[in-house]
Amino acid sequence: MTEVINWIFIFLGLYWAFCLFWGVRASRQITSTDDYFLSSRNTSPWVFALAATAISLAGWIFIAHPGLVFRDGFQFANTSFITIVVAISGVVLLKRQWMLGKRFGYTTSGEMLTAYYKGDGLRIISVGIALLFGIPFVAMLYGASGYLISELTDGMMSRNFAMWTLSGFVLLYSIMGGMQAILKIAVVQFVLFVLGMILLGLFALDLVGGFDSLNKGLANIAKDVTSHLGETKGMGGGNFPGYFAIPGVIQFTDGIGIEIPKGGPWTSIMILTFMLSVMGIQSSPSFTMLGFTSRSPKGFAIHQIWGAAAVVGIILFVFSIMIGVSANLLGANAEVNKAGLAIANYLPEISKLQHTELVAHFIKLVGNSSPWLVGFLAVCAVASLQATATSFMSTTGNILSRDIYVQYFQKDSDDKKQIGVARLFTGLVFLSGMLLASFSMEATLLLGSLAIACSFQLWPSLLGATWLPWINRSGAIAGLSIGLIAVLLTEPLGQKLTGGALPWGVWPWNIHSAVWGMFFNIVICMIISLMAINDPEKEHRQTFHNFFQKHSDIKLSDRWSKPVGALLLMVWMFFAIGPGSIFGNMAFGEPNIGYDKWILGMPSIWAWQIIWWSLGVGVVWFLANKLRMSVEPEIEIKAISAS
Repeated sequence: MTEVINWIFIFLGLYWAFCLFWGVRASRQITSTDDYFLSSRNTSPWVFALAATAISLAGWIFIAHPGLVFRDGFQFANTSFITIVVAISGVVLLKRQWMLGKRFGYTTSGEMLTAYYKGDGLRIISVGIALLFGIPFVAMLYGASGYLISELTDGMMSRNFAMWTLSGFVLLYSIMGGMQAILKIAVVQFVLFVLGMILLGLFALDLVGGFDSLNKGLANIAKDVTSHLGETKGMGGGNFPGYFAIPGVIQFTDGIGIEIPKGGPWTSIMILTFMLSVMGIQSSPSFTMLGFTSRSPKGFAIHQIWGAAAVVGIILFVFSIMIGVSANLLGANAEVNKAGLAIANYLPEISKLQHTELVAHFIKLVGNSSPWLVGFLAVCAVASLQATATSFMSTTGNILSRDIYVQYFQKDSDDKKQIGVARLFTGLVFLSGMLLASFSMEATLLLGSLAIACSFQLWPSLLGATWLPWINRSGAIAGLSIGLIAVLLTEPLGQKLTGGALPWGVWPWNIHSAVWGMFFNIVICMIISLMAINDPEKEHRQTFHNFFQKHSDIKLSDRWSKPVGALLLMVWMFFAIGPGSIFGNMAFGEPNIGYDKWILGMPSIWAWQIIWWSLGVGVVWFLANKLRMSVEPEIEIKAISAS
């Protein structure tokens, strides 16, 4: 064990040295707020693409995804389409926000929304959402990195000590080098994330004896073992084991904590609404700032098509799923062990409440043969978690500087003062998150789980600023406010605040809180906006959309692309993440009929997911390139004053 710990510290030392190098180097190039906040608005397309992919996806995938696949099986694995959905959400929003930033010099989404809607309400709300990401959401990620190192060192470093130490280096390089350092380091973090997931997936596959052996073992489990999910009992086209099937289109349950769905929670509607919720990642105030850093929209297409959809798609649909499901055959599943179907008992038995420990156990298992590889994989995991956490922490500090300090306390502050205040706020955000994670993980989880769902509520406001001029300020603010309340009342925190008095549980009808919020958000926003017959600000908003029209004309020969793109997107959503996903349960053979009768030699639902993932990459390509939603505007954008 001593050798393993030594290798962990060696690789962590190398990683820290690299991070500090870029922090120091970038700090020497900072002379203005644009340099510090937005990397001079000159980030190269490939740097942006790789960094944005790591920031938006790596943080929660490395530890959480394989463990949840192990716990909930292939029905949860359908959420791997996050790679396509995140890409599509970026296609819709990112380029047009970048165009506004390029034209008017906006630094934050708060500045952009305030200028467009001519009011400060959305600025204040966006700051609040940024704080949800910057404090509790980041605290969850930093806490996970501390837990991982504590586990891998057998408690030699406590969780809190490891968390503070690892995160302290992040704070140091981020406040030194600003966004340029964060983006350059995120490129390496992306590479480490990909390598780490591939190595763990191949290691798990080797332990089970190869792909055929894995699928034969899964076939035996499907026939003879009942998991905690039970049977689908007709939900989803037959009575199948829930581990291998989506349990129907929708189940009108009262919500998690009150009523358990038959065959598992991941119905088609649950998957669809969860997928929509993750669109909150790229509508977050932090990601808007990230988009402003790019030199051109070329990086958006690379990120969306090849980074998020293609590369991370392979990671999730192949390697992460292999890690999760193979654990059932390697000793982690008590029921499989009891049935005598485990290939070997390499892993300790892991309960459904311990699923987040799976990756740590796999990494420790590597140490039996390759101690040095434990150190490398530990750094891969830490880098993945920090890629997301660092960006959200730093941008939150920057947002507080621009949207609070400059706007309400010192409008004429110079660049040096703004950067200094941003560093101070970043430090305070870091301290708040670390204290929260150190003393109350319950509060961390309750608050952190709100971040993405609340950020998703910004969509109508952002769509108004980029696509829909009829959405007015009153409608946007009222819809957003009601949407946030609906999110709160369908999340665990709402249950806590009301003392369990609500007549429903968490996510009633297996519909994610983000979509409950969006339903009320859209209804209120539309009613108020459409009722405004004499809207004095309509002409002001229209000037922004005239600017878009001027720079976004589609050639006459490409007019057919719009309806084709809409049709492709709807078909893909129906069969991949919508009601049609239940056809995957048995399209290539029912789950429990045996390996020899599986048409493709693997669970039908897994094959279905891989097929629709590959088609999804094509849909993203079509939207980004053929519809020109993530390409350089044909007419050069000339910057003017935001005022």
